[in-house]
Amino acid sequence: MVLCVIGPTASGKTALSVELALKFGGEVISCDSMQIYRGMDIGTAKPTAAERKGVPHHMIDVCDPSEPYSAARYAREASACADDILKRGRLPVITGGTGLYLNALLYGIHRAEGSAGLREDIQRRNDLHTELSNLDPAAAARLHPNDKRRIVRALEVYYSSGRPISEHHEESKKIPPRWKTLIIGIRFADRAELYERIERRVDRMLELGLPEEINALLSRVPPPCHTALQAIGYKELGDAEAIKRNTRRYAKRQMTWFGKMPDVQWIDFSENILGEASKIAEIAGLHKL
Repeated sequence: MVLCVIGPTASGKTALSVELALKFGGEVISCDSMQIYRGMDIGTAKPTAAERKGVPHHMIDVCDPSEPYSAARYAREASACADDILKRGRLPVITGGTGLYLNALLYGIHRAEGSAGLREDIQRRNDLHTELSNLDPAAAARLHPNDKRRIVRALEVYYSSGRPISEHHEESKKIPPRWKTLIIGIRFADRAELYERIERRVDRMLELGLPEEINALLSRVPPPCHTALQAIGYKELGDAEAIKRNTRRYAKRQMTWFGKMPDVQWIDFSENILGEASKIAEIAGLHKL
């Protein structure tokens, strides 16, 4: 069995995942599209050694910010991690807020592949985000206008298959997961509580030296390698209010995405969240592992 812990940013997924891994003999697999990058620690809220509490963590710091990365690559590498953990008699605990990566990992990538010629033709065009907005509004809404790589990919899928990439994503959710899976989701009865947590997290990031981290990253990975600037916390260049605003918006999109996932065992954020999650896990049979 595989355990997943999902929820919006700043909801306490990492801490809960570590405690569940300790309780049920597990190892954590990060499902965060920005924690894969080396040198992006503060702004992506990577768990520190102390926060990991000795629990092995996978899919963190696996590539450089200038290196292309995709949901398909994540699915290959993270599934290999999960299979290895299972072979060793341990429990994979997948946690993170990147719904697309989680979807690819659990259900696979099922969509048309384009050609190099088509990709190059799309890359030469101007105003790609507007083009995508006209063809696939759902995909355009979740992609930043500067995220050229993913916009090109969405257009490539559309022109290859004649269908929006968002439709492919929805179809993949109907496919049975590759493992027996328990998905625990964190939600907030009072959304204001989540927003307060977001604001405190951003303030803490700035205290820890986020602006310095951004400057160091940009000096090492100059334009046109803009992966860092596509991540919330980096593209705002240290503007606290902009980071908080964009993080709140991102949390809303995460809740919408996860809210459409099937078979999620939802628990409300509370001081007893570990107890609630442990009870669900025990009912699912994790205590027998």
